[in-house]
Amino acid sequence: MFIQTESTPNPATLKFLPGQDVLGLGTADFPNEDAAHSSPLARRLFQITGVTGVFLGSDFITVTKADAVEWQHVKPEILGAIMEHFQSGAAVIEGEADAGHAEHDGPDAEIVGQIKELLDSRVRPAVAQDGGDITFHGFDRGVVYLTMKGACAGCPSSTMTLKMGIENLLRHYIPEVTEVRPVAL
Repeated sequence: MFIQTESTPNPATLKFLPGQDVLGLGTADFPNEDAAHSSPLARRLFQITGVTGVFLGSDFITVTKADAVEWQHVKPEILGAIMEHFQSGAAVIEGEADAGHAEHDGPDAEIVGQIKELLDSRVRPAVAQDGGDITFHGFDRGVVYLTMKGACAGCPSSTMTLKMGIENLLRHYIPEVTEVRPVAL
């Protein structure tokens, strides 16, 4: 097994590409060790000193490290843990996966549908290239609430991505959108 790595806009996060499906569909965010109870792979990665976050995508894994840890010291151990996990045949996620986005009822249902469609077709693929994901949390009086995950969470350019990229895109296609705001989890 050959695992490729890619840098991300977040210097504390690296993207690991094992050359096979990780989740297939969807994503899973483990911002700390306590959140990793459902993922044997994430639990294995959190055993490595300095790992502070794990994000699983369709065909990639992003790992966030503590600032005090250098990539040259932790990267070989991460590569070994990913390789061991996939060679073991263990599941990446145990039990039911997260159900995903709930449907939105009410007067804004059509607008919310348009927002989600644009996020899924235009934004999420681009954000996944950088080792992250973005999730929709709500729409209220013109304001779209989103959460950045994976490499995008805490990235120095995430505010710029939200304001200059995503906000401009949504405002262009959906006149009812006036602003995009981040939601911290």
